[in-house]
Amino acid sequence: MPVLPQRMTKELQKCTDSCTYQIFLVILHQNYRIMKKEELRKLIAIWFEEDIRDGDHTSLSCIPATQMGCQQLIIKDTGVLAGVEVAKEIINYFDPECRMEQFLEDGALVKPGDIAFRVYGKELSLLQIERTMLNIMQRMSGVATTAHKYQSLIEDTGCHVLDTRKTTPGLRYLEKEAVKIGGGMNHRIGLFDMILLKDNHVDFAGGITNALTRARDYCKAKGKDLRIEIEVRNEDEIREAIATGIPDRIMLDNFTPERTKKAVQLIRDAEASYGRHIEIESSGGITIDTIRDYAVCGVDFVSVGALTHSVKSLDMSFKAVKEA
Repeated sequence: MPVLPQRMTKELQKCTDSCTYQIFLVILHQNYRIMKKEELRKLIAIWFEEDIRDGDHTSLSCIPATQMGCQQLIIKDTGVLAGVEVAKEIINYFDPECRMEQFLEDGALVKPGDIAFRVYGKELSLLQIERTMLNIMQRMSGVATTAHKYQSLIEDTGCHVLDTRKTTPGLRYLEKEAVKIGGGMNHRIGLFDMILLKDNHVDFAGGITNALTRARDYCKAKGKDLRIEIEVRNEDEIREAIATGIPDRIMLDNFTPERTKKAVQLIRDAEASYGRHIEIESSGGITIDTIRDYAVCGVDFVSVGALTHSVKSLDMSFKAVKEA
């Protein structure tokens, strides 16, 4: 029987704060946050515990423990490859003796029949790694492909597509990394790295001015250097937000393209008295068919929840190479 469950238990019991941090993948969200290797390993432990428990009895029943083999990752769809670096960590976590021969990197444009990599090692290890690795790579590649489709439509406008917090629980860092691999940009990672005053915050605070001044005063009192964004619903709220001199970004929520053009002009005209550039973000129900209509209005960003919450995974398989 494998010793995997005991290893998993030890990983899950580790406290991240006591670990020596190592940079994993790339710095996310303008250096605000780094995906730590130890955090990823804790996720991997959970994934394998979910799938294997006390053993892969199918493989254990018919595959000799020492038998060596090779499997290769075959692309079966057109899109953007993502998750190769994560796959390396998954493989190394499960069996450090496995060896990857890599042909394609994260961000590669792929088509059916492409081979991303081969992995050599014990066949028992390859079989147990297979589904967990595919699940993550298919999901990340689907997100990267979707981000690429959206960004490609507006590349010439200078506008950037943003993701949101509408992510799969437990997979936010990986899904946001996939957005960047596909050419999109990350909005805030979570509630901790930016202030975004939405309609409910504004209503509970008693209005635009109250919400913004309280947010500014909170940051000053707590010593927090956080960017402040506010969601507005009409032109009057735009004027009130600008008058405070506080927001770094204004989000136009559920504006039509026609209203967006007027709002952009209003904000740009006010920038001279404001003293600095105000970023503008369009949000709310924007689709692959309408994103360009908003981008050409002159906004800096368009946020799209569908980058992560309505994604079709990219089809791929991990197949045995018989001649290896």
